[in-house]
Amino acid sequence: MRTTLAFLIAVAATAQTDYDLLLKGGHVIDGKNRIDAVRDVAIKDGKIAEVAASIPASKAVKVVNVAGLYVTPGLIDIHVHVYAGTGMRGAYSGDNSVYPDGHTFHSAVTTVVDAGSSGWRNFPDFKDRVIDRSKTRVLALLNIVGRGMGGDGIEQNLGDMDAKATAEQAMRYKDVVVGVKTAHYAGPEWAPVERAVEAGTAANIPVMVDFGSFRSERPFQELVLKKLRPGDIATHAFLDRVPILDDSGKVNAYLFEAQKRGIIFDAGHGAGSFLFRQAAPAIKQGFLPSSISTDLHISSMNAGMKDMLNVMSKFLNMGMTLNDVIVRSTWNPAREIKREELGNLSVGAEADVAVLRVLKGSFGFTDVRGARLRGTQKLDCELTLRSGKVVWDLNGMTREDWDKLPKGYSFQTDPRWDGTFGAAAGLTRPRSAKK
Repeated sequence: MRTTLAFLIAVAATAQTDYDLLLKGGHVIDGKNRIDAVRDVAIKDGKIAEVAASIPASKAVKVVNVAGLYVTPGLIDIHVHVYAGTGMRGAYSGDNSVYPDGHTFHSAVTTVVDAGSSGWRNFPDFKDRVIDRSKTRVLALLNIVGRGMGGDGIEQNLGDMDAKATAEQAMRYKDVVVGVKTAHYAGPEWAPVERAVEAGTAANIPVMVDFGSFRSERPFQELVLKKLRPGDIATHAFLDRVPILDDSGKVNAYLFEAQKRGIIFDAGHGAGSFLFRQAAPAIKQGFLPSSISTDLHISSMNAGMKDMLNVMSKFLNMGMTLNDVIVRSTWNPAREIKREELGNLSVGAEADVAVLRVLKGSFGFTDVRGARLRGTQKLDCELTLRSGKVVWDLNGMTREDWDKLPKGYSFQTDPRWDGTFGAAAGLTRPRSAKK
């Protein structure tokens, strides 16, 4: 009887708390707010409520000790392929894509950008089939090809590259369409790039280019110095065909010139687009990607790419600082897609949060040609919050020890948690704390 009474008194006390969840003692890295220090992070009603050096534990319903870990905004992966479920064989608008929720939260990703799997013709189907059904925030780049990445030569069809229709569709769905994509074109014409830029200009959104075949008629240098606008994105920055290094191994000067113009160089690892022999010398000489992304699809996730944290760990082991790696996976991509409400821990921002551990040891990482990089650090995700709810909890750090719960406890009947204490549903405020 005493135990039950004490428990009910404790529950009643939570009604006076200010916050739903408090992450206490973690090292916060937040590029927008220039925080790189130990801070407490408080969450209320799915939003960041306070970030401070010390927030009293008594103010929160639930306190999670994250000392020794890193607290960051939820990661943003701006190059994925998640237009799954159409049944199209060998297509990124089909069997090559993956459903996002099975690949995001465990690697601390809360927002993804599908990179051109759909075009203006089939985007409504993609939105209904995937975007509107995902717990992950899914945004999209519209392919300049109306049918998107449908395979079987569809991406080579100049007749289906309609700048006006693409811009109109982007503006119609401006809440989720954040850019235009051109990819994999093999011909000598500049038309795919020019029409993508035309659409991007009309809709006031950036363009991402996967250059496809590198041809003498359309040099990569001309792409980044003349054809693209400041704020446009060249993905697959460390692809073997990108002319990064001169014959002496020095980074070509035009790349730094392009960065000064405002061209974004995105990693876009993929299954065939990242080589250590390109990336390692470039990073050592100061040519860093503006953003880190995976190019997630069925081939890349089962090869050298694996997931977002694995890609980030490669850059960490090639000499980039943890702060640089985190900023290029959170705040930089948010700015690149003009969604500056994301990728930060500002008060009032959506509480998309990652808690990361930097593992120390002996690790190996491979590129798309099978070469290995030996490393001593590897990022791992302990906890992911999406809109303040727990969507990934590797070691149960937000949970109660079973032997400290009331006799006969269950997720459905524990009066503190309103029946939604399961990891998939996330934390909620106790019933007694609701008004």
